[in-house]
Amino acid sequence: MKSSAQDIRWSVGELAARFELQTHVLRHWEDKGLLHPARDSAGRRVYSEDDAYRVAAILASKASGMSLEQIRTLVDASVEGRREALRAHLEELDRRQTELERSRHMTRHALECRAHDITTCPGFQAHVSDIVDGTTRGIRFLDGHRDAGG
Repeated sequence: MKSSAQDIRWSVGELAARFELQTHVLRHWEDKGLLHPARDSAGRRVYSEDDAYRVAAILASKASGMSLEQIRTLVDASVEGRREALRAHLEELDRRQTELERSRHMTRHALECRAHDITTCPGFQAHVSDIVDGTTRGIRFLDGHRDAGG
């Protein structure tokens, strides 16, 4: 007879191995309020299939660039709180996509440009003129950190 989803029980090590994580990651997520595993009679963490789906949601959300705080709102907040977090994340994804498109265009131009020094190319200069004239303050890297000139 097949086990039901209610019968599935994993230890912290088994669940971590299932997702190729270190056990301390699951414990950290628990400390941050993202996971709430049951405890057995000895106080050990016991994870269910629902917990596995929550871990999968956390991993997918992290891969999309969400912070743990955003993910906590996503999995624990009111419906309106979740929607606002998701709207904000979509805006961030749109911003990052725009930056990626700009970077892709600039890289393609640099690759195809015949100028020995790309910074002297009029086409390249036009591409970054907003940075030179101050209408864009630096370029944001994909991880969200600004270039500090170093």
